[in-house]
Amino acid sequence: MCLRSLRIYCALALLVPAACRRDGSDPSSTRPLDTTAPAVAVPSVVSPAAPPSVAPPPPGPVDVGKLRTEDERNTTAIFRAAAPSTVFVTQLRVLIDQFQRTATEVPAGSGSGFAWDDAGTIVTNFHVVQGARALTVTLSSQKTYPARIIGVEPRKDIAVIKIDVPPGTLIPLHVVDPRVPLEVGQKTIAIGNPFGLDHTLTTGIISALGRQRDGVGGVTIRDMIQTDAAINPGNSGGPLLDSSGMLIGMNTMIFSKSGSSAGIGFAVPARVIARIVPQIIGTGHAEELGFGIEVDPAQGGERRLGLKGVLVIGVVKGSQAEAAGLRGLSRTPEGTALGDIVVGIGAAPVNGYDDFYNTLDEHHAASGRRAVTASHRPCVEASATGPAHVPKV
Repeated sequence: MCLRSLRIYCALALLVPAACRRDGSDPSSTRPLDTTAPAVAVPSVVSPAAPPSVAPPPPGPVDVGKLRTEDERNTTAIFRAAAPSTVFVTQLRVLIDQFQRTATEVPAGSGSGFAWDDAGTIVTNFHVVQGARALTVTLSSQKTYPARIIGVEPRKDIAVIKIDVPPGTLIPLHVVDPRVPLEVGQKTIAIGNPFGLDHTLTTGIISALGRQRDGVGGVTIRDMIQTDAAINPGNSGGPLLDSSGMLIGMNTMIFSKSGSSAGIGFAVPARVIARIVPQIIGTGHAEELGFGIEVDPAQGGERRLGLKGVLVIGVVKGSQAEAAGLRGLSRTPEGTALGDIVVGIGAAPVNGYDDFYNTLDEHHAASGRRAVTASHRPCVEASATGPAHVPKV
C-alpha cells in the first residue's frame, strides 16, 4: 500500500515540471504574459462614392459684428462716436506748505463735460466748477488743457467753459430736435468719469419725464429726465444720449442714500441746454426773463411777513412793469411801505420765487409781461427787506 502511493506521487512529481515547460511559465522568469491577440490582416474596402480625405481649411477672420446683438452694435457705435466728445473736468486748488513755504496746485474735485463746438467750448454742470480757483480739461487723447469759465446759470446747473485748442480738435455732440418728444422706455447711454474713471459707459432707459429736483441755484430744476443708467459722483456734466447718439440731457444728480448709484439719476433736458448755452456764449450770462421788477430770491421779507407770492422790491424805470403801474417798496415816515406782490403769471399761481422763476422760464418774456397778476397791498410797517444784491427779472 505504501509502495503504490509512493509511485503515484513520483509520477505526479514528474508531470508537473513537464507541464510547466510546455506552457513556458518559468517560475524564475518575471517577464509579463503576452496577452495581445494575433494580428489579422483586414482587406481595405473603399467606397467609390466616398470623397477623398481632405484636411479642414484653417479658420478665417471672424466678423465680430456678427457675434453681437443689434443692441450691442448700437451701443458700441455710439460710444466710439461720442467718447471723443466727452471730457474730464478737474478743479484745482492751491495747497500751501507752511514749512516748505511752497504752493502747489492739487486736484480738488472732478466731473465730466462735453464738447459744444469745435472751437474749444465745453458744457458742464455749474456745481462741477463752483468755487474753482483753476480748471483743467482732459480729452480722450489724454491731453490736458487749462480752462476758463465763460459763464454760468446756477438755476439750471449749467456752466460753459473754454479751452484753447486747434480747430477740429473737439468733436461736438448733436442735440436732439426739441420738437421730437421723448418717451419713457427709450434707451439711454451715459458717458462720464465716475470716481475719476475716465470715459465710462453705462446704459439704461428713460424711467420718467417731467421730474423736478432742488438745484444748487436755489430753485427747483423742472422737466428733468429720470434714468436708471448708473450715474455716480464724477458723472456730473456728462452727456446722456439716445439710441441715435443724440444729446437728450446732461447728467446732473442722483437720488441715493449711500452716495452711489441707486438706479435713479436725473439729467437737465437738452432743450434747456440748447436755449441757455448760446446765451452764455454770446453775453457771458443767461438771459433774464422778466418784465422789469426787482425781487428777492431768498424771500426774506415774505417769510417775515407771512406772505405768499413774490414781493416787488423795486420797479425798473421805463419798463413794462412801470407802464403797468406796478409799485415796489417805498420809505415813509412810519417805516417801509409795501407795494405789490406777484401772485400769478397767466393761469399759473405764484406762491414763491421758485414758481415765479420757473413760470417765467416756461414762457417768453413777452407773454409774461402781458399776463402778470399783482396784488396791491395797503401800506404796512415792516423792517427793511431784501438782500444787498437784488437781481432784476
